[in-house]
Amino acid sequence: MTNDNKPAQPTDLMFGDDELERRLAQTWRTPAGVWGALTTVDHKIIGRRYIVTAFVFLALGGLLALAMRLQLAQPEARFIGPDRYNQIFTMHGSNMMFLFAVPVMEAMAVYLVPLMVGTRNIAFPRLNAFSYWIYLAGGLLLWISFALDTAPDVGWFAYVPLSGPQYGAGKRADLWAQMITFTEVAALAVAVEIVVTVFKQRAPGMSLDRIPLFVWSMLVTAFLVIMAMPAIMLASSTLILDRLVGTHFYNPTEGGDALLWQHLFWFFGHPEVYIIFLPAVGMVSTIIATFSRRPVFGYLPLVMALIATGLLAFGLWVHHMFVVGLPKLGESFFTASSMAIAIPAGIQIFCWLATLWGGQPVLKTPMLFVLGFIVTFVIGGLTGVMVASVPFDTQVHDTYFVVAHFHYVLVGGAVFPLLGAIYYWFPKISGRMMSETLGRWAFALIFAGFNLTFFPMHILGLEGMPRRIYTYQPEMPWAGMNMFVSFSALILSLGFLVFFVDVIRSTRSGQIAGENPWGASTLEWATSSPPPCFNFRRIPVVGARDPLWSQPEELTVAGGLRTDRRELIVSSVVEAQPEASESSPRNSIWPLLAALATTVMLIWSIFSPWAVIWGSIPIGITLTGWFWPKQTPEDES
Repeated sequence: MTNDNKPAQPTDLMFGDDELERRLAQTWRTPAGVWGALTTVDHKIIGRRYIVTAFVFLALGGLLALAMRLQLAQPEARFIGPDRYNQIFTMHGSNMMFLFAVPVMEAMAVYLVPLMVGTRNIAFPRLNAFSYWIYLAGGLLLWISFALDTAPDVGWFAYVPLSGPQYGAGKRADLWAQMITFTEVAALAVAVEIVVTVFKQRAPGMSLDRIPLFVWSMLVTAFLVIMAMPAIMLASSTLILDRLVGTHFYNPTEGGDALLWQHLFWFFGHPEVYIIFLPAVGMVSTIIATFSRRPVFGYLPLVMALIATGLLAFGLWVHHMFVVGLPKLGESFFTASSMAIAIPAGIQIFCWLATLWGGQPVLKTPMLFVLGFIVTFVIGGLTGVMVASVPFDTQVHDTYFVVAHFHYVLVGGAVFPLLGAIYYWFPKISGRMMSETLGRWAFALIFAGFNLTFFPMHILGLEGMPRRIYTYQPEMPWAGMNMFVSFSALILSLGFLVFFVDVIRSTRSGQIAGENPWGASTLEWATSSPPPCFNFRRIPVVGARDPLWSQPEELTVAGGLRTDRRELIVSSVVEAQPEASESSPRNSIWPLLAALATTVMLIWSIFSPWAVIWGSIPIGITLTGWFWPKQTPEDES
């Protein structure tokens, strides 16, 4: 049969809205039941899983923090022994950084970015499914080891030689290193998906200067992940080789260098702070614009500040190492760059304040969390400039001053916007509104509890209290302040409890939201809440930066996509002009099987180097099944 005799392919131009929705739902649907749950590649389902899993890890990490505060509430407490305490503070830091902070930000992107750029699925959807299963396996590995009393005990930074074969007996440090591999593989996979989705799957007309600021923030974050996380994977892999195979990357007596670990770790570790913070910047910009009822002030400066922060983030890592005896000239360079990064942060703050000043702010719960973020992040930024100074940092290094600064930057700078974003996008994800009353209570308790918990830690640090100690003597002048901090941590925990109760209650019985309850301007609100499996009945054509505010009520739409297979528009990088249509992979069990095979190999390799060889065989089999070409009737037509 020649091409001329082929029947016309069904496209969205041939059908009315109702028939088109029926056909698209049939093509893009996820099957019901266990099989559908295991095989789905729908970015919304996977994004929800990521978000829920990350918040479970947040709750578990918070319980560990309460346990530490209970132990430190009074001198010479015996609630937790030294070994278990070392496991707990290692688990708390590792859990919060690797299993919550980075994954939850990427999870928000997995759900929202395809909707915000006007496409029907994320790029490489099977890789997206694989990334979630790998992330879940890494988290379970860490927490099962804790339940078995074999959790890592070397800190979330795992400094050598403490984590090396000389001092790190057993498999605790190996478990930490392999958990890193799991989570970083997942993060790198998601980063690649975000970059390709933003560059090649934007709706027609969404040129680079019309991309929503949250999407810009996730794009910069994805590049940071791609460039920074190979460093920590290299560090953890060489650590395992030292411990398991007998190499000497970090053994000075055999030509290695213990300081190499710190350089590799912090080359990743400081950009990671901005991998966590930059998505929060995009969330803040989105929420402020919506609740100020005007476009954000300084779109271009905000975009340039995002990019500048991403670039400068790679010039800061040595300020974690000011006390190791580096050349003074090198320290001065990193002092300067550590202070310079405050400039784009200041630009962002002033743009947000100008947006509020020129708008008509509505103080709903998402806005309250954003205002709380501005206050706490400014405090964290000021203390960051302080510890960027070598003389001051030398005095407060490894004290509770650094603990306070760290939490002001990460909790104040990332978790506050994240909670605001959950309240903001919850209607989009669930179709229901969260409680405004419970939301205000949650904000008040979290804001008060956070500041009452962590601000006094600055004083404890200035009084000389070192971090990572499990007890202290009665004659030290820290008992009263520690008791106050521990009590305040209960207030903070109560705030999060109210938040979780609100989420669970609203999921079941919250007020029906409607399509766009906030009157927002970005494309995710141009479809139903929650969105259908195909996201958009017809792909919108974007003609403005705030399309739901600036364009007519009925968005112009692009047509021509087939309805009998999962088809996406591929657009040009700069102007988002349609270039082609491309099929999106269907549901598949192979990503789960590949993740299981990878999990077996990585856990096996903790005990034997031969696992890398023999474990690669099932991985190869699953990848062959994953990429095996399949001819379907739609391809034959």
